[in-house]
Formats: sequence, C-alpha cells, structure tokens
Amino acid sequence: MNTPADIPQGFSPSATDRMPLMPRDAMSPAQREAADALIAGPRKAVFGPFIPLLRSPQLMGRIGDVGAYLRFESVLDARIRELTICAAARHTANQFEWLMHAPLALAAGVAQSTIDAVAEGRQPRGMADDEAAALDLAFEVLRQHGCSDATYDAALKIFGEQGVVELVSLVGYFVMVCWVMNVARTPAQGKPGFEALSPFPA
Repeated sequence: MNTPADIPQGFSPSATDRMPLMPRDAMSPAQREAADALIAGPRKAVFGPFIPLLRSPQLMGRIGDVGAYLRFESVLDARIRELTICAAARHTANQFEWLMHAPLALAAGVAQSTIDAVAEGRQPRGMADDEAAALDLAFEVLRQHGCSDATYDAALKIFGEQGVVELVSLVGYFVMVCWVMNVARTPAQGKPGFEALSPFPA
C-alpha cells in the first residue's frame, strides 16, 4: 500500500520536492497572511498547489479565489466538475490532483468504469449525456486548444453559455495548478483503494 511519501509527482527519476512547505517562522509576513487566509477558507489547510504557490503569496491568494469559485460555487454539478478535473489531471500526469479528485468523482456519482477509462487514456463508454458533453469539450480543449462546432453545441445545449465558460475555465485552472506542482514536484498523498496514474501507454 502506498503511503503519502511514496507517490512522487510525475514520472521523473527524481522524487525530490523542489518547493516543500516552509516552516511558519521562515515565512514572510505576506506569506503568513496568505497561508492564514487559505486555512480560514473552505480548504482549511495549505496543501497541494498552494505549497509552491506560497512563494508568490499575492498570486496564491488570487488563484485561490478563482479555484474556490470553480470548485465550490460553479453552476456546474459536482459530478461534472470532478470528472473534468480528472481529465485535466490525467492530461498533465499530475498525481496529486488525480488522487484527490478521482475519489471525489466517484463519490459524486461518476462510474468507476469512466474513471478507469480516463486514467488509461481511453474514451469512456456509456456515460450520461452531460458527462459525455463535458469530457468531449475538455478533451478537445486540452488536445486541440479549441473545440468543434458539434462539441460546442452539445455542451451549450446542456450547460448554457455560463456553464461552458466555467467548464473551460475549470480545465484551464487545473492545468495551471498541475503544471505548478509538476515543476515543483509536489508529492501526492496516497488514498486507500486508488491507484496512482501510470505513464502512457497505460
């Protein structure tokens, strides 16, 4: 069974965390203020991408506000949000977000077979229409940096303009924080019953 320290970020031969959480007494006043604001908010702790982002406390605060809206207040259903986050985590090979959000996606009602397909880089089958529309849009944006009219129209019909904007923004937000962690090599925490991502081909 993996323990939290056993799952390095990405597939690099080196597992060294380049930007670990600094002791509080080593933080600048701005960093302490940013950390305290994060702890007082819905996340309740400084973890994951916010550990390296704390090196830029103003940026961390603003990114945190965007993420809090997209994760906790978006018009998108939690099931759609979590599935979309899984797609972004798989695309960026980010272990932290995968191991954080795959269990949340399952808890929100995404089928295990859908999560397994995303993990393996396969197109899931037998999804609900809203899940299929969300993944089609997310995958096209991730791979092609845009989307076809057919994909846009399908997403628009289900999610509306606000939902489409928030879905694409959710993809972009999670790619950004995954990149930060990939560069910092922020390690992931193991979750009982959930496998870390494998490199492609799976």
